[in-house]
Amino acid sequence: MLDVKKKLKIIEKFRTHASDTGSPQVQIAILTSEISELTDHLKDHKKDFSSRRGLIKKVNERRRLLKYLEREDAKAFLKLKKELELK
Repeated sequence: MLDVKKKLKIIEKFRTHASDTGSPQVQIAILTSEISELTDHLKDHKKDFSSRRGLIKKVNERRRLLKYLEREDAKAFLKLKKELELK
């Protein structure tokens, strides 16, 4: 789980306007950091299957949001993909 300070920092960096907290860009950035934290956790705790299930859910949610963003705003998609270093 992300702590509040990290989440606020991510929101500050990826928001599209002053009061933005829920745009696809922000959601994807938050999911990406949660995925990296869960991946590190699972490297140490290989048998933690409930966390593995949560990781898979987050990856699928991010994939769905990325498809939506690519369909709706291709420029924002490419910019976000480059900033987050996604494949």
